[in-house]
Amino acid sequence: MERILHQKHTKYTFTYACSRLLERAAFYGLRALIVLYMVSESLQMSDVEAMKVYAWFTGAIVFSQLIGALLGDLLLGNKRALIIGGVLQAIGAFSFCIPSVTGLYLGLFLVVLGGGLYTPNIISHFGKLYLNNTKLLDAGFTILYLAVNIGGFIGPFFIGYLGHELGWTIGFSIAGILMLFSIIFPLLSRETVLNQILEKDTGMGERVVKILIAFVLVGLFWAIYEVSSIGIFDLQIAFSEFSSLNILKNSWASTSTVFIVPISLAAIILWSYFYNSQFVKLTVGFLLGAISFGILLFIPEVPADQHIALYLISLVLLSLAEIHIAPIIHSVLTQYANPKYLAILISLAFVPTKILSLLIGLFYDELSQNPMLALKLALIAMIAICAGLVSYVLLTKKWYARTDS
Repeated sequence: MERILHQKHTKYTFTYACSRLLERAAFYGLRALIVLYMVSESLQMSDVEAMKVYAWFTGAIVFSQLIGALLGDLLLGNKRALIIGGVLQAIGAFSFCIPSVTGLYLGLFLVVLGGGLYTPNIISHFGKLYLNNTKLLDAGFTILYLAVNIGGFIGPFFIGYLGHELGWTIGFSIAGILMLFSIIFPLLSRETVLNQILEKDTGMGERVVKILIAFVLVGLFWAIYEVSSIGIFDLQIAFSEFSSLNILKNSWASTSTVFIVPISLAAIILWSYFYNSQFVKLTVGFLLGAISFGILLFIPEVPADQHIALYLISLVLLSLAEIHIAPIIHSVLTQYANPKYLAILISLAFVPTKILSLLIGLFYDELSQNPMLALKLALIAMIAICAGLVSYVLLTKKWYARTDS
């Protein structure tokens, strides 16, 4: 581990983190209301129809990010694109206040289009702030990831609660206002654009390999996460039924977020002062994930109170794994990609995750009937990936040793 000297985060790191936090709070708060709004007396859609519309909405976001990234990198610029995206999302949120099918579809279209412009371009623009301070990339993207998690946690509670208690219009209006507030930070920022980016010390072939590995890893990690969530959700239901701890049933699903926040803060502090290889961090992440799933397999299908400690330890390890993987993927892409096309590359990184998610959906019923099988498959996948990463890291070290000698 190497001490980081003469590199510090700037105020713009926290400017864009605040923007991301508010945007995610608005987006996830909006999502918490949409299905309930569609089946309410306002629109009176059937459950099946509402879920089809919602599935289209969430699926379209991935592909809109490709369009948004192309526009940001090739035409508008990343900063201008994310500001336009925030405005479109806000207008979309306000459109839901029109109690009609027209208002619904207009709102969905604008939120999808705006989200496609906002997400890849803010990640890209944020990453470019670190192109001459690459040793801080891991810590920087962990700050941004922490903002996403905080926003995703408070949005559904805050906006969802107000929407249910005070009416749909209030909930959607607050989401729109938060969207507008989210673009104030980048709109008023005057960060200096890098006139010269330091040359990358890795060859084109090596950079391509690292980017391809990052693409594979991000898709596999979230696919494994989705598979394991079947078994974890089954345990959450069991624990919520009989737990001697005074934990509300719907609080079990939020337990991992409670761990993510302090773990993220610790990682940010550590990685702001000490640097280690991104691929070492990724290896540690998948190893921790494997240990987490291994612990869960020691919990019987009908658990007792004494198994709660194992469950919580597993969630802590899984949160540690997530922090060693999710933000680091963006760090790898930023460090080794051509900055001119970074948003496009980041948008493409969402595609493997979506494809694997669709494939998992084909076997969802079978896995739901056997949650322990889902955890076993997640464990095997984590071990296999970890072994592959260990081999890659060792081979890379040997190759560098030979070239240095």
